[in-house]
Amino acid sequence: MATAAAAKNVKDFTYEWEGKDRNGKIVRGEMRAGGEAAVSASLRRQGVMVSKVKKRRTSGGKSIKPKDIAVFTRQLATMMRAGVPLLQAFDIVARGSVNARLTRLLLDIRADVETGTALSSAFRRHPQYFDALYCNLVEAGEAGGILEQLLARLALYQEKSLALKQKVKSAMIYPVSVLVVAFVVVTVIMIFVIPAFKQVFTSFGADLPAPTLLVMAMSDFFVKYWWAIFGTIFGGGYMFFRTWKRSEKMQMVMDRLLLRMPIFGDLIMKSVVARWTRTLSTLFAAGVPLVEALDSVGGTAGNAVYAKATEQIQRDVAAGTALTPSMTTTGVFPNMVLQMAAIGEESGALDDMLSRAADFYEEEVDEMVKGLSTLMEPLIIVILGVLIGGIVVSMYLPIFKLGQVV
Repeated sequence: MATAAAAKNVKDFTYEWEGKDRNGKIVRGEMRAGGEAAVSASLRRQGVMVSKVKKRRTSGGKSIKPKDIAVFTRQLATMMRAGVPLLQAFDIVARGSVNARLTRLLLDIRADVETGTALSSAFRRHPQYFDALYCNLVEAGEAGGILEQLLARLALYQEKSLALKQKVKSAMIYPVSVLVVAFVVVTVIMIFVIPAFKQVFTSFGADLPAPTLLVMAMSDFFVKYWWAIFGTIFGGGYMFFRTWKRSEKMQMVMDRLLLRMPIFGDLIMKSVVARWTRTLSTLFAAGVPLVEALDSVGGTAGNAVYAKATEQIQRDVAAGTALTPSMTTTGVFPNMVLQMAAIGEESGALDDMLSRAADFYEEEVDEMVKGLSTLMEPLIIVILGVLIGGIVVSMYLPIFKLGQVV
């Protein structure tokens, strides 16, 4: 038993090999194994005289992003629907990819499938790229003999999720980027510009206005403690986001605060609900049982409040409660979603009604992003005008006062 356990813990790598078959013809290929000796032994059993075995390098290439996985899923679904065999489809997609890491990943999965591993099991060996939802849908497709249909549905789900995330990011990035630029500009003014004015004002021999004294005091603080200011901002920001990412309690507190924010809270809520309903609709339509489907839904919602609510819904549904009353108890879902879910349960078309709800809230997010973009531009201009203009006026007040005296 110890030997079996040790063998199970051996990590497989992909090896490129070259040799001659029984007819003396040079053959090449790839194989996943625990070492070069295992590759050579396996090939000898197949009648191949090995001349070279080399472990394939795993470094290099751009990182694999969710968009790359979505494109791969769409391509794989299209080729399988066209009748292309699974292994050949993997070859085509892998060789056509411009990302070396994605190519290696797909060839590794292909090698696993070629040795008899189920496609869903091969995906599960790479959880950093294929989450539980992805693997569950592929497994359901394999079991039901409708893999190409579920891959197409999965590709559509990924494309809509990525588009939704991009819309929310675009609404957040603009104001944040402008405020960052404003902070840099104010810092430059405080450290380099205002000290030059201060040297001029010291020769006036007159009392300076209160706004000017306040700005000069702020400038002195920036010049003296700029390292502490930047260290606190960047170091504190890094620790804050690190804690936010790793602490469940912190995630719950921050996600609850984000949902209560004016304007942006409504946007976040609608995007989370759209993602939640879209995920549950996709899984339920694929034939995944409701209790098992709820396992994946909470994690993909992207909000700790809804993840906790999903856990409560799952417990209630497993105990025999219907989905709609379980969702109502959590108090985090809008009335429209609850009504759509109730109609879906009564009519036996839950997946369709949830999909319609997801479409509605995705359109709502789109409209809100457009409205926010229009609203934020004049608001940011006013904030920057007050901030920068206030500093400029404060520094010119002594000059105006001097002109009056003259």
